[in-house]
Amino acid sequence: MASTWLVIGLGNPGPRYEATRHNIGQMVVDELASRRGERFREHKGGARVVETWLRPGGDKVVLAKPNTFMNVSGTPAAALARFYSVDPERVIVVHDELDIPFDTIRLKVGGGHGGHNGVRDVARALTTAEFPRVRAGIGRPPGRQDPADWVLSPFSSAERETLPIFVSDAADAVEQLIDEGLLPAQQKHHAPR
Repeated sequence: MASTWLVIGLGNPGPRYEATRHNIGQMVVDELASRRGERFREHKGGARVVETWLRPGGDKVVLAKPNTFMNVSGTPAAALARFYSVDPERVIVVHDELDIPFDTIRLKVGGGHGGHNGVRDVARALTTAEFPRVRAGIGRPPGRQDPADWVLSPFSSAERETLPIFVSDAADAVEQLIDEGLLPAQQKHHAPR
């Protein structure tokens, strides 16, 4: 019997934040929905969701974008996990990562939050940090710019040129993680390009 995966794209709500570095997680779930010709709808769990499949007859996949701000993403994440009866090991969190260079994807299960308040809040709400993560690198800010300002700023024009490919690659990583497991997805997406 097919089971369910929950893929949560972290970000902030509203047009002001749509194109910022902090919202790359939501850009990735938008790409996954677009590939399936699906549109997000409001869910009582405090998020917009798409219920779909990786492929016909495959596992059910719920794509979610919390309606809350990044730092309180855990409440909708836990509500959706309960509603769809998804265990934490099948909750994939897609998020930006300062400590990884731009246009680089890293996958892992568990570990610390690395100062990422959205990941911290999801771990708190799920009562475990043992969930898979697709980490989309946004790099560190230049000079002495405050990281909080950096993550809330839009991508540069040079970054925007490669952003669609980066987002597509991260969506591929989510699909491969579901389809083949962590190790094959790491072997592909951690390899030098």
